[in-house]
Amino acid sequence: MKFNPFRKENLSRYLGTDKKFVKTLGAGDLLALGIGAVIGTGIFILPGTVASTEAGPGVTLSFVIAAIVCGLCSMCYAELSSSIPVAGSAYSYGNLLYGEVIGWILGWALVLEYMLSVAAVSAGWAAYFHSLINSVGLHLPHQLENAYNPASGTYFNLVAVISVFLIALLLSRGLKTSIKLNNIAVVIKIAIIFIFIGVGLFFIKPANYKPFTPFGANGVFHGATTVFFAFLGFDVVSASAAEVKNPKRNMPIGIIGTLIIAAILYMAVSIVLTGMVHFDKLNVANPVAFALKQVNQGWIADLLSIGAIVGMSTMMLSMIYSSSRLIYSIGRDGLLPSFLGKIDKHGLPENSLWIVTTIIALMGGIFSLDELTNLVSIGTLLAFAFVSFGVILLRQRSDIPDASFKVPFYPVIPILSTLACIGMMFFLPIKTFIFAAIWFSFGLLIYFTYGYKHSKLNTQK
Repeated sequence: MKFNPFRKENLSRYLGTDKKFVKTLGAGDLLALGIGAVIGTGIFILPGTVASTEAGPGVTLSFVIAAIVCGLCSMCYAELSSSIPVAGSAYSYGNLLYGEVIGWILGWALVLEYMLSVAAVSAGWAAYFHSLINSVGLHLPHQLENAYNPASGTYFNLVAVISVFLIALLLSRGLKTSIKLNNIAVVIKIAIIFIFIGVGLFFIKPANYKPFTPFGANGVFHGATTVFFAFLGFDVVSASAAEVKNPKRNMPIGIIGTLIIAAILYMAVSIVLTGMVHFDKLNVANPVAFALKQVNQGWIADLLSIGAIVGMSTMMLSMIYSSSRLIYSIGRDGLLPSFLGKIDKHGLPENSLWIVTTIIALMGGIFSLDELTNLVSIGTLLAFAFVSFGVILLRQRSDIPDASFKVPFYPVIPILSTLACIGMMFFLPIKTFIFAAIWFSFGLLIYFTYGYKHSKLNTQK
């Protein structure tokens, strides 16, 4: 057989394999899943720190710019997901539109995004949990309170590991139950954000908005590249396509709706926060809680701690869910061991769920991920760029059904979205590109030594 890493998958095979999933998700569930992933602890941190160091009160404009870039990409995701309603998100789109090796690279990029994100958030979840139990006089052994760092006397973050397994246990009970609890948690999280906005409005001082752009237009645009990453996660909605009722209608609503709601909430928090406290005082670990204490509203600051834990839990649920579907998709295609591509009698990819959970838990328990967070960004932007340009390839395919949602102003928006994602990459530090080169080289080694030989495409004529 001729060596061809750019051979393409067949949509009918994907649809046939994925039909074993139970279709339980409606438009509201998708919105909650997306908001759960996008609106995390960042909403309580980024508006303050970026205002203080980069954009001033103009951080609101930074969120507008970032939302526009993400909005362009979200429309591309909406068209692909409604036309290709299969599990695997950008990985599956890559296999169908570009060829297997590109699909593998995009899947490898998403593995980076999903797993590192959850591992990092699990450490934050643990920090808030420790703070809460310490306030009532309870303490875990110091050795088990943080990641491996013998110099500080810590060896394992036990709570981070437990939090990951608890979320996975919830997911293993069935998607319907998980989504119901996730929907409730998202409502609680948004309610707490509205409480902050409602209370904060009474403490806004117009003088705090002057100067509005102290670092100039360059500061606003640089701030946009930072807050852009606050929107990452909306793509997890596309990973659920195989489990969605009426995907042609509901996928665009879930993806684009998530972006609109997230953008409004981020901008509202930014306006209120920078109005309550002058921007030069907001470069603190928790600027929203700091601002509330500055206006003697400490009780709401305590409420935000609960909201942060709820917020991190929904983000972890969304990302572990997406990770398991991604690994299932790669196993389904034979590029990873086939047991990962199995669906159990309850319609769940149980094997991939627990493999993903174990890896994430170990990462969260042992490793400090501060140096690796930019890797999440570069992997995601790479996937976004390929998905955006993929719309152009999709329109040229007669074997794939027309999408119910089509990107407007075609082909201008797919091209603009592709260029915007590539442009964002150039704002990342050089060391990120070095780490990424190592990560993707390792991934390609796996593909060419295992994946290509075991691919299901080898058995298709």
